[in-house]
Amino acid sequence: MAGHWLKPDWEPGLTLPSLPISTLLDLGIQAIILDVDGTILSGKENTLQTAVKDWVKSAQKHLSIHLLSNNPSKNRIGVVADQLGLTFTYGAAKPRRAPLNKVINQLNLRPSEIAIVGDRIFTDILGGNRVGLYTVLVRPIDKNGLPSKKNHFQNLEKKLSRLLGVSKG
Repeated sequence: MAGHWLKPDWEPGLTLPSLPISTLLDLGIQAIILDVDGTILSGKENTLQTAVKDWVKSAQKHLSIHLLSNNPSKNRIGVVADQLGLTFTYGAAKPRRAPLNKVINQLNLRPSEIAIVGDRIFTDILGGNRVGLYTVLVRPIDKNGLPSKKNHFQNLEKKLSRLLGVSKG
C-alpha cells in the first residue's frame, strides 16, 4: 500500500491501452481488478475501443481480470463484461472494503498480488489502498480511446489530495 491512502502506488500518466503489462508482471502481480467508467469506457459508451479490447486480451494471457464498477446498472456493466469475457461486479460502492474483499477472495490471491487499475483517486485508489492492493491511477479515456480532455473529476481529486498533503505540486 502507498504511504497515504489517497496516493497511488503507480501513476504512469497513461490511459489503460498504453499501460505496460510487463511492469505489472515484474512486480509479481497475478490479477487485476479493473474499473469500468472512465478507465475502459468514457461517459455513457457501451462499445469498447479496439485498443482496450486488445490490451485486455493481451493482459489475460498472464493475469486474471475482474471488472469492478460503482455503476448501478447490471445490464450496462454486463454488456461490457460480455465483450471482454470477464467476470464483473456492479454497484460496488468503492471505496468500501466489502466488495473488494469479495473479489480478492474469489481470485484466491494475496492482496499484494492484485492490482486495482482505475481513473479515480477517491474510489479506485482509496479502496485499493484500504485493502492492500497495488494501486494504479490511469488517465481517463475518451470515446476514441485517447486521454480525455474532460477529466474534471480526476483533476479535482488531485487538487484535493494536494490540499490534504498527499503530494507536492
